[in-house]
Amino acid sequence: MTEQVLLESMDRGLLTLTMNRPERRNALNAELTTRLVEAVTHASRDGEVRAVLLKGAGGTFCVGGDVKAMAARTAVNESFEHRVHDLRARMDVSRLIHEMQKPVVAMIDGAAAGAGLAMALACDLRIAAASAKLTTAFAKVGLSGDFGGTYFLTHLVGAGKARELYLTSPVLSGEEALRIGLVNRVVPDAELESAAVALARSLADGPTVTLGYIKRNFNLAESQSLAAVLDAEALHHMRCQATEDHKEAATAFVEKRVATFKGR
Repeated sequence: MTEQVLLESMDRGLLTLTMNRPERRNALNAELTTRLVEAVTHASRDGEVRAVLLKGAGGTFCVGGDVKAMAARTAVNESFEHRVHDLRARMDVSRLIHEMQKPVVAMIDGAAAGAGLAMALACDLRIAAASAKLTTAFAKVGLSGDFGGTYFLTHLVGAGKARELYLTSPVLSGEEALRIGLVNRVVPDAELESAAVALARSLADGPTVTLGYIKRNFNLAESQSLAAVLDAEALHHMRCQATEDHKEAATAFVEKRVATFKGR
């Protein structure tokens, strides 16, 4: 039986997606990216999923596109338009991660390069091992980049730094990535798994509806006017005020106890 290229595990609202091509350092081929699109689409619609943890098997997050698979496909008689359409469809995983109304955490160990880095940047939070290596990598293989990396980097570190990271393609350590805001946390290698799961678990146990609207507010802030964001904030704030989780939080505050959120 062929080994699954994407493993899915659900634990009390936390969905863990593990890219499972360790022999290729989780390089993205058509099968893996298609499965990622399917899994994230399903997670965004599944009411049982309250947060997602994205990771790689075998001590590596993802080294980006599978260059060998790319070379093989160029030998196939496909039209240019078909190749563009196919790539764009698979790239949609970055948009889905970014837009889904549930928090997504990337656990970065080993390497996060090229499209692998872009997917990590699409996530809401990134936690990296101290020994992790992060790089855009595209220029070094004669490619301009895909999976939204230029968009996410520009918003995270600014246009000037983003251009530098793409044009010169330096390899950053976990600490260097933290200093420029590429990742949110860096932990010792031996603590990465437990720290990433704890972070994702805290989000899965949180007020799911509210976290989704917080995420939507930030996505709107990337492109909308202040007035449009204020309008959305007012609407979303009142929607959250009507949730069971807000009422539980208010009661817990008065009773001086920790709130227990149910995600609704």
